[in-house]
Amino acid sequence: MFESYAASSGFDEYLHQPRASGSSLGELMARLSAIGLEQLNQDHRGAEQLLKRLGATFRLYNNDSQASERILPFDPLPRLIDQQDWQRLDQGLKQRLEAIDCFLADIYGKRQILSDGVIPLEAIESSLGWRPQMQGLKPPQQRWCHISGLDLIRDGEGTWRVLEDNLRCPSGVAYFLENRRVMKQLFGDLFQRQRVAPIDDYPSKLLRMLKGLAPWSPEPYVVILTPGVHNSAYFEHSYLARLMGVQLVEGSDLTCEGGKVWLRSTSGLSRVDVIYRRIDDDFLDPQCFRPDSMLGVPGLMDCYAAGQVAIANTPGTGVADDKLIYTYIPEIIRYYLGEDTIIPNVETYRCSDPSDRAFVLDNLEQLVVKAVSEAGGYGMLIGPASSSEQRAQFREEILGNPRNFIAQPTLQLSTVPALSEGELYPCHVDLRPYVLRGQSTWVTPGGLTRVALKRNSLVVNSSQGGGSKDTWVVPCSAV
Repeated sequence: MFESYAASSGFDEYLHQPRASGSSLGELMARLSAIGLEQLNQDHRGAEQLLKRLGATFRLYNNDSQASERILPFDPLPRLIDQQDWQRLDQGLKQRLEAIDCFLADIYGKRQILSDGVIPLEAIESSLGWRPQMQGLKPPQQRWCHISGLDLIRDGEGTWRVLEDNLRCPSGVAYFLENRRVMKQLFGDLFQRQRVAPIDDYPSKLLRMLKGLAPWSPEPYVVILTPGVHNSAYFEHSYLARLMGVQLVEGSDLTCEGGKVWLRSTSGLSRVDVIYRRIDDDFLDPQCFRPDSMLGVPGLMDCYAAGQVAIANTPGTGVADDKLIYTYIPEIIRYYLGEDTIIPNVETYRCSDPSDRAFVLDNLEQLVVKAVSEAGGYGMLIGPASSSEQRAQFREEILGNPRNFIAQPTLQLSTVPALSEGELYPCHVDLRPYVLRGQSTWVTPGGLTRVALKRNSLVVNSSQGGGSKDTWVVPCSAV
């Protein structure tokens, strides 16, 4: 089955890693070959039908605000990460989140890092994620980022790097869990003779972490706050609520009375201790943030400031996943932890810096340019695939608002075989592990592998035609 498979230039995770007989990768490739391409395609169609029955969809809006429900495309060839690699990633993610928590506590507190000139004040206060309303407030357990989803890539040499930090309302964990469920149900033979790290306990660990944010209650009452059924990730909101056995609520279901938050029900009011919010800061409380918000809860932030409710993630964390602040993370780690970065950043140019900006403008056709507050593959120029008109537009936008853009080299992301038009084809991937931080820190073994299913594409985002794979953390030695 793999005799005709040829990797594109760069690092292919099937072909360029040890795959001797008896190794995890060797066993997997042997079993895939035994299944054969025809059967694999047939089972792949069955997986799509199963995901449709499970309702594993996301909502995508076009330029005319027309919505369509789509299944996140699923590829059945799993991605393998050996345990030794994973241990280093686990350490690196914990290091990064510890430093970011220190950074957030500092900039909303004493602001020592700004006084010491490590980061310019303007970079903080011009960020769209900056929330001055949070200054002086201290979250429970001194944790700001309770649920994080950091995007990792392997470059053309196979080196792991952090591409982006997602610290507000990171999504995708439902697809991460459902991919494993589909693989076990339809591709169970692939798991024989494999020791794949389990991920099924994510919902229980998430619930335990959330309850730990409310030490004032012996049995904290947790809810998930959703914008509603029209949100693109509503499937995930309802999915996690069901798995954790907690209420899924909208802002209109909650009220603030007596300095506490309450859930309205037919039986009266029930006190809410912890809110896992899946709406942006701006819409949480119209009395504190956007006054025109119809999604939030009036008075919520007063209850939070009084220490009567916990909110995960803490409002204001978005300043740390601003792509400009991302460029300072190595300095942030050294400043607060006195350590070198375990997982390096991708080389990045700050368009707010005059010399970097001149280099970017002279090399637009070779770089990837990103708007610092955009996500989902939007606000991005991929230089080698761009037209002269697109480059001219970005040049004008960069000159008009340099702070709003960073640029990175066009990376040769690692590839993994995927089914493309019925054939095996090397497709570029990234990885989004999920990190839970409460009284302790836990990293999911593996994460959501997003795959650029369009041939030769570098864009893995679901909104841009990307799909996903199951990710296996396995022993690096023979099985």
